[in-house]
Amino acid sequence: MPHDARAVAALRRIAFLLELAQEPTYRVRAFRRAADIVSALTADELEWRIREGSLQQLPGIGAVTALAIVEAQRGEAPVYLRRLESTEGRSVADNAAALRAALRGDCHMHSDWSDGGSSILEMAEAARSLGHEYLALTDHSPRLTVARGLSAERLHQQLEEVGRLNVQLAPFRILTGIEVDINEDGSLDQEDGLLDRLDVVVASVHSKLRMPREQMTERMLTAVANPLTNVLGHCTGRIVVRRGRPESEFDAEAVFEACRRFDVAVEINSRPERLDPPKRLLRLAVEAGCRFAIDTDAHAPGQLDWQIAGCERGVAADTVINTLSATNLVAWADRSIEASNSRTSP
Repeated sequence: MPHDARAVAALRRIAFLLELAQEPTYRVRAFRRAADIVSALTADELEWRIREGSLQQLPGIGAVTALAIVEAQRGEAPVYLRRLESTEGRSVADNAAALRAALRGDCHMHSDWSDGGSSILEMAEAARSLGHEYLALTDHSPRLTVARGLSAERLHQQLEEVGRLNVQLAPFRILTGIEVDINEDGSLDQEDGLLDRLDVVVASVHSKLRMPREQMTERMLTAVANPLTNVLGHCTGRIVVRRGRPESEFDAEAVFEACRRFDVAVEINSRPERLDPPKRLLRLAVEAGCRFAIDTDAHAPGQLDWQIAGCERGVAADTVINTLSATNLVAWADRSIEASNSRTSP
């Protein structure tokens, strides 16, 4: 590693581990901002500031980040980083660890094109550093304005950006995708022709989560029967931390049977505040013979390592779509579309 890159790598690693530990966002941003500041300096200017003790004169560099920079540039692992890494590991069941090792990618994540906090490139590089072969970029659709959902025009622009990045990152691959809102009538919140161009379509309910059970069931069945849907995202919409949010009510047996019938994967959402579906519903999905996608729904690089929580839910590796290679995953999604040309609503 070039001498002047040591500090940047250390600062970004610290930010990653802070996110993984769910530390406050301001702390994560402090280290990521410091990394950006250091990366803009020439090697000579950085060394001069270290000699003169003037790092903290730069806006955005404080005492803690300055110390980490100095230690890294000396070729030492910063004390702050060593402390984080010493507490990073945790014991997991052997089968969960084996499943995590079998995962080749993540089918649900967000960038700063919608409500994520980092660029597509930074998310992809973080995924690659975790050993992934691919990452599906699934920013929000237009209806979710609070999350800066992508219009058709912006999604077209994003597809062009992904094409450029894939040339740069090969053989790692960013799969094109979307987390598309399921409208109240079960339709999908994006143009069909554009959805058909994407590698992975995750369909999720984000609005009117308290709809009556019968109406919510029909809404979800219609979305699952849509030939453009590949994954049913965080099916209950629940939030289990802070003030929380209760589960949406729907006929889970009917919805999971539709997922099996139409070969739509049920997402196991690994976000700590979601862990969706809950155990009793996940058991129903397993019994129904569904496929699964173990996803992080990451909105920042450090969150991409949350997949282990989904791996601990007890599903078999051969039912998980992201144990497939990128080529086979895209082929599966294409086959599900082709095979479903004759779909009718259940």
